[in-house]
Amino acid sequence: MEIRDIEIFLTLAEELHFGRTAQRLYVSQARISQAVKQQERRVGGELFDRANRRQIQLTPLGRQLYDDLRPVYAGLRAGLARAQLAARGIDHVLRVGLLPVNRYDMRRFWESFQADHPRWKLRFQFAPFVDPFAGLRAGEIDVLVAWLPVEEPDLTVGPVILSEPRVLAVAVGHELAPRSSIPLEAAADFQHPQVVSPDYWFDGYAPPHTRTGRVIERGPVVRNNDEVLTMVSVGEVVALYPAHVSRYLVRPDLAYIPVRDLEELRYALVWRTESENEPIRALADTVRTLGVLRPHE
Repeated sequence: MEIRDIEIFLTLAEELHFGRTAQRLYVSQARISQAVKQQERRVGGELFDRANRRQIQLTPLGRQLYDDLRPVYAGLRAGLARAQLAARGIDHVLRVGLLPVNRYDMRRFWESFQADHPRWKLRFQFAPFVDPFAGLRAGEIDVLVAWLPVEEPDLTVGPVILSEPRVLAVAVGHELAPRSSIPLEAAADFQHPQVVSPDYWFDGYAPPHTRTGRVIERGPVVRNNDEVLTMVSVGEVVALYPAHVSRYLVRPDLAYIPVRDLEELRYALVWRTESENEPIRALADTVRTLGVLRPHE
């Protein structure tokens, strides 16, 4: 069975729909059907139950083949990827997940690391704030840049990389929008979004009460930053952010007001303790050497 045929089978087993599989692989449905029929002739039995063409199902034989082929295919792709990197003189890829959106501000760390370790490549992706540590635990990323505190027994908290003042995002027509700065007490007059994450961790980002003990009400649950900004823009909520958002997420329907009595939000490198390796330690050493970034200074 050729690699492309394996890819077709595995994708169809996941999508269970010829049209979606064809779209995902950029081939015709006829090519998908032909490949499946060839595979079934090769193994000597049906892999898919096609009684319902709109929603096919794996047969027991198909499920067995899927379970056997999936790790083999993943290993083949990983091997090819490693070979391609080795051909370019790269020995290792360090995958960095980012909760802050100002990767460019932190370029001194990335550039210094790459200069000192040219055979190691950094690969970046933005991380969700819902279930923020899942990527580390699933092995999808190696290091996470996350705000503090992080109190997870299986994770190591490394050096602080970024520290910033806070701003409050409001709709451009909001009553607070004309203000040059506000105390946190003023932000407590309005509803804030709620994030599904460890309570202590989100409390470190958005305090649950003011210095006087006044509760800061949290309302609708949000799953991503687009939802937050949409709710802010229509005046449903206000939302606290690190200051760099006022430069990176500029929109005509939003205003960002400095909050003058909140401690700076600090971000640190975090990694799974059992997965610590030489590239992770090297990146942590680079951050320690260069010191905490404060873009506002």
